[in-house]
Amino acid sequence: MDSSAYVRKVNQILKKNRRILEKQVPQNKGKAAREKLLELGFNFNYFTNTLETKDGRIYYYCYDYGYFSIENDWYALVKKLDWIGV
Repeated sequence: MDSSAYVRKVNQILKKNRRILEKQVPQNKGKAAREKLLELGFNFNYFTNTLETKDGRIYYYCYDYGYFSIENDWYALVKKLDWIGV
């Protein structure tokens, strides 16, 4: 696979992940079960960046939508508004 095809494939996965998170976060935050995200086609291996808080919690982001593990295969979901000046 050439490099431009690889980049296109990764971007497609990231965009799909973002769309899935966006639909699960109606009011800038929410939560979802891992199984539900997987059923929707979410790929946990692809994200654009991470953020570690002072208490050691790691947020994984797909552009402006993020998630972190809370308990029993559930994830808290967030939208990071200040990155886009909102």
